[in-house]
Amino acid sequence: MKQVLRTTLFGVIAAPLMYGSAFAGSFDIDAVLATDLNACKPAPSGSALKIGYAADFSDLGGFADKPASEAALYFVDLVNCAGGVDGVPVELVIKNIEGDPEVTQRAGKELMSAGVSAILGPPFPDFGEPLLQVTAGKVPTLFVASTEPTLAAAEAMSFLVAFDDTAQATAAAKFSLDKGWKTAVTFSSPGPYFGYNPQIFTKVFEAGGGKVIADYNFVPIEGMDFSAQVNSMAAAETPDVVYSAMLSFQSAVLKGQLDGAGVETNYLVTDAFEATGGYFTEGVEGFYHTTHSFPAEGSRVKQLADGYAAAKGAELENASFGGLAVDAIAVVIAAYQETGSMEPGTLGKAIAGLDGVAGATGSLSYSGTNGIPGKPVYVHQVVGGAPTLAATVE
Repeated sequence: MKQVLRTTLFGVIAAPLMYGSAFAGSFDIDAVLATDLNACKPAPSGSALKIGYAADFSDLGGFADKPASEAALYFVDLVNCAGGVDGVPVELVIKNIEGDPEVTQRAGKELMSAGVSAILGPPFPDFGEPLLQVTAGKVPTLFVASTEPTLAAAEAMSFLVAFDDTAQATAAAKFSLDKGWKTAVTFSSPGPYFGYNPQIFTKVFEAGGGKVIADYNFVPIEGMDFSAQVNSMAAAETPDVVYSAMLSFQSAVLKGQLDGAGVETNYLVTDAFEATGGYFTEGVEGFYHTTHSFPAEGSRVKQLADGYAAAKGAELENASFGGLAVDAIAVVIAAYQETGSMEPGTLGKAIAGLDGVAGATGSLSYSGTNGIPGKPVYVHQVVGGAPTLAATVE
């Protein structure tokens, strides 16, 4: 089946050519991921399940939303090629929010005017919150790559698709304790993410018997001189691990400066490492980091990445973020199948009660979670410049 791709003043609409019958009451994500786009089933005609995506393609959010949107378009192609969802095609409408709160709100209004049943949201609360001001609890909003817990509120039909920072930092602390690491130093900056992750890590690590020797302040993104912190660490007890939510290039610089001062330790960082090109950064060999999936042989996220590469002739830039976009679409499909309705309010209420939705990165359950799915946290280690699976923390 060929895919119709229309470019408008407002974004990109991916809509299927439609022909005939479809699935008979079930959605099998494994069968969809295995679909050959060169051998499509007849696709159904009729009203499509329309999903919007307020995607940030700017330098700020593009690390997540570019691969996520590419994977989302590909997955919608697969769904429609496999026959749709219970006789219904799926349509994806993408609008670039350009890293701008005002553009975000405009995009949200345009998506709602276009009649979408659900909206996929950008990775940062700076834009997620303006989007929620527009949706105002009227359209379910699923934040594809955000780990910010304050964005989730089931009553407002606002949901995360990834684990949140509480789960991420908790998993990092548990992993550290399981490694036998008894002492830690954290680097933090006040506020969400850069401050919140070290805060939760410290709480869980010390509750498990570990000790955080010190917490050092740093300036996210811009700070590259850690000489004061390094001098202080060099004069004190060497920790078993340094934990932070630093971006990959900052953490690499920190390690280089600590190595130069003779401080040899382990490094454990958040999903910001992978998000900011950690595997293309020099000086990070041996680093551990938390993330959203691992492309093991036979896993859905590897099948997604391999299928995308075969179909597009190019690698999916980040399989984890691509997998999260597939997860989000799978959740919307599950809610539609649960209710038989495309009405946004009905779908939003259904999402809040879903359990065990099969996604690309894992199973998603929202019942009793206030919009944050219970999912495993993967810990990777950089070995030979490539990711290896160090642990999976449930």
